Amino acid sequence: MLLREYRQCTRCVMDTSDPEITFDEQGQCNHCTEYYERLSKLTYEGGRTDKELPRLIERIRKAGRRKEYDCVIGMSGGTDSSYVAYMARKLGLRPLAVHLDNGWNREEAINNIRNVCSKLDIDYESVVLDWEEFKDLQLAFLRASIVEVEIPTDVAILGALHRIADQVGVKYIISGGNYATEGILPESWFYDPKDARLLRAIHRRFGKRKLKSFPTFSFRQELYYKLLKGIRLIYLLNHVPYSKKQAVELLEKELNWKYYGGKHYESKFTGFAQTYIQHVKFGIDYRKATYSTQICTGELTRVEALELLKSPPFVPDIINDDITYVCKKLGITAAEFENIMNAQPKTYRDYPNNRRFLKLMYVIYRLLYAKRYRPRAKS
Repeated sequence: MLLREYRQCTRCVMDTSDPEITFDEQGQCNHCTEYYERLSKLTYEGGRTDKELPRLIERIRKAGRRKEYDCVIGMSGGTDSSYVAYMARKLGLRPLAVHLDNGWNREEAINNIRNVCSKLDIDYESVVLDWEEFKDLQLAFLRASIVEVEIPTDVAILGALHRIADQVGVKYIISGGNYATEGILPESWFYDPKDARLLRAIHRRFGKRKLKSFPTFSFRQELYYKLLKGIRLIYLLNHVPYSKKQAVELLEKELNWKYYGGKHYESKFTGFAQTYIQHVKFGIDYRKATYSTQICTGELTRVEALELLKSPPFVPDIINDDITYVCKKLGITAAEFENIMNAQPKTYRDYPNNRRFLKLMYVIYRLLYAKRYRPRAKS
């Protein structure tokens, strides 16, 4: 197979580390072009969004009437989830905060959750995973040699949030996910975590323990919760003006919140996986997607982003300590971790998966059901 000549976008900083990237005649890539095309449809847009937001909040309140809570919020202790909790309370909602504890929490993140919930008078529930089960699943994905090593955590978060929402009888889950700061993410870097067939195949091949209590979340479960239980996932930050820099300043000033070092660094494993494993083994630097989004929103210039990218995504002076910590926690030797890092990179396509089925089902779902929940057009 011929190697593709290196090329970088002339407008953002995405490059051919995404093998599926394309460029137009001006050298501008499909990622930033698509971002601008979708920006007005998926983010805050002044007058139209200002009219839609009160209707959305009223629907959430109405669905939660005569109940202890009217929504559930996934809380990681990071910027987005902390700010969405702040906005939910400011808008008059009564959320239950739910945190997934997969054994990799940074102390700063836990302190952030406690401070935010205390200051905002939000009840807080932690879902603690069985560590031996989760460790076995996490190791299975590392040994599978695919880039999506965080699928186990992503699945568990969705499963836990929907299960608790159902238990407490609320119809809305509010996520900190947002298009304004996360709008650029190549498909080659991220595959649908709700592919239960892929998860089972990888765990069956590389795992050793049965998953007895792990909160799975498949496409079928998603349909069950959406269509039978009426539970909706809302990205509230897409409905309000959102700047991550301003959010951090507000959280630090008003909620005793502390910055923890970088995007997704509220989890020790996520930070390590994105800055070291995926960078060294797969040639992926997640900062390129983050910075490219910030360039599109005007929070960062391309020159500034290029300067930041001159440094590696991990801290060379402490990376050996991080590797030692991760190996010890996972119960593997340094030699086994090195073998994992040196193994031939693969993709989800190398294992049984439901990609075609899922793509078809989501198209059908959007056609039949999603239009009911689309924002109303301008009057």
